[in-house]
Amino acid sequence: MQEELYPPSAPAAREALDDARLVDLDVDEESPFLRAQKRVSARRSPLPKKTASRLLWAAIAAVFLFVAAVGAASLYHYGERSWRFRIESSDNIDVAGMQNVTKAQIMEVMGADIGRNIFFIPLSQQKAQLEQIPWVESASVMRFVPNRLQVEIHERTPVAFARVGPRIFLVDAGGTLMELPQKHKYSFPVILGMNPGEPLSTRLPRMKAYNQLVQELDSGGARYAQDLSEVDLSDLENLKVRVNDPQGDVLVELGSSEYLKRYKTYVSHVQEWRQQFQKLESVNLRYDNQVIVNPDMEGKPKPAVLTAAAAKAAAAAGVRPAALVTRIDPHDRTVPKPAFELTEKKLNPKAPAPKKPVQRARVRKPVVKASAKKKEAARHAAPAPKSKAAHATAPKNDAKKPQSGSAVAAIPKPSPGIVKQPASAGSN
Repeated sequence: MQEELYPPSAPAAREALDDARLVDLDVDEESPFLRAQKRVSARRSPLPKKTASRLLWAAIAAVFLFVAAVGAASLYHYGERSWRFRIESSDNIDVAGMQNVTKAQIMEVMGADIGRNIFFIPLSQQKAQLEQIPWVESASVMRFVPNRLQVEIHERTPVAFARVGPRIFLVDAGGTLMELPQKHKYSFPVILGMNPGEPLSTRLPRMKAYNQLVQELDSGGARYAQDLSEVDLSDLENLKVRVNDPQGDVLVELGSSEYLKRYKTYVSHVQEWRQQFQKLESVNLRYDNQVIVNPDMEGKPKPAVLTAAAAKAAAAAGVRPAALVTRIDPHDRTVPKPAFELTEKKLNPKAPAPKKPVQRARVRKPVVKASAKKKEAARHAAPAPKSKAAHATAPKNDAKKPQSGSAVAAIPKPSPGIVKQPASAGSN
């Protein structure tokens, strides 16, 4: 029975036994019933496991880099020595964007690259040299494997002709001078006041004034800038323009501001001024509410005379004939020869040839000898008094020189009788 197997005192004894076991387990004494454990020796690596893995990956990377370096060196050697990567001729150089720049100007820069390896061509240096050409505003040079070069040119945009010394150039908005093209023709006015050898910084403010002038004259659809043949920029405080008028070109001074307003004043009154003055040469409109017609232009600087070659090239490029005329001060004695002369045959080739005048035979009149009585009467005749006509027609040494634009009347020769009168009066 359960009571017999587990008497009442048994639970208390069991609890005491359990407590004794718990106490025994806390004691550090070795139990005599436990088997002694055998120690096993373990081999340890001199490097940690993480360090070893890192070294392994580093070795793999070094091998890969070595193989890549050997491949790159062999490829570089092949590209340097192979004939496939050489520029053989000018046909391997493609140029785009040329209008006024010639192929010869491009080859002066790129010609040194013929026969050179494409990988050793200094692209930046060639770009800088191409931009030194006056017509080139910007350039780009690109290489294409195996042996081709691509050159792209962006040319400058001309805005006017410029007379510099004895030659005429084209000029852009920034003041850069360019040679006249052989194939293109422009309709621009000629700018005066630029000197040879002056820096670009000097021409830049003049071109700003010119651009402002053209912008104002063309504002509102007026298009007055097309009527100008010359623009004088020598004095920025007083811009002068020469108007290409069929009745005669006129120099108009516009000052330094309000160009459109002052030019409209000239347009509205030019016909009235032509009726009032015999010859309209210049008009000064630089002052407010004041107009000066035909002012004294002496002492103003004169441009150099154009050479024959420069005049022909300028005429072929579209320069107006009024801008090719060299105006001479009336006080100058030396008159230069014309640059080129247009004969009547060139002006009107369809006109018939002029007929040669028929020469008539000269008939000699018989000389009639005067009688002795008539000679004696003429010898004792009283001298006639000097008339005012004799004084008016007699030339004077201190005569004034003719002014520019004024017509000089021809002085008729005095008759033989008037010339001989002082001699006869002195004899009496």
